[in-house]
Amino acid sequence: MVYVSVTGLKLRRPQSLPRFYWHAIRSFRQAKNSDGMRFAETRTIAGVHHTLTVWSDRKSMLAYLTSGPHRQAMRVFAKIATGKVHGYESKTIPGWDEALAEWTLHAREV
Repeated sequence: MVYVSVTGLKLRRPQSLPRFYWHAIRSFRQAKNSDGMRFAETRTIAGVHHTLTVWSDRKSMLAYLTSGPHRQAMRVFAKIATGKVHGYESKTIPGWDEALAEWTLHAREV
């Protein structure tokens, strides 16, 4: 089993884009270098900035979530964007269609 995390963030205003990307790039680098990372990709679909990350387990994802650049991004998130997240266990690494279907059905607002 792996732990899948899918996020979708929408900027509050276009002027937030540089600040969003500064945090997003740093957080994505952190994710790709984190223990337990299996897969990480981003896509922008209809103005929503999505991430799809897959971890060896939920504990690894939580360690990433609460440390380093990602923790810093979470502190300013509400000023920059709105969004939804969904995490779930899977037997396989899902493709984007499957992950976004899960996100659409089950995501919670953050």
